[in-house]
Amino acid sequence: MLGGYLNQDSDIWGETVEEIVSCFKRERDSSPEEIRDTLAEIEKFRREAGEKLDEKIYDAYGFDFNPVLWGYTTSSFLDELAKILTT
Repeated sequence: MLGGYLNQDSDIWGETVEEIVSCFKRERDSSPEEIRDTLAEIEKFRREAGEKLDEKIYDAYGFDFNPVLWGYTTSSFLDELAKILTT
């Protein structure tokens, strides 16, 4: 989802994180299984990153995505993604 929706071209999908993630949820490719997989990836990322969450998100996405630019910490951003995906 980060690479495909929350990237430099995210304005195609919406103006806010909620609009963009909601668009992801509505897309034909976002089956319930894919949403479950995305939630599992979020949790796996958290577990593997541990206390280095900010560093790991930067390593993974570099200049393509930065939660701070959206008004979040890395942790609060992942919380928000999970919340939107489960509602």
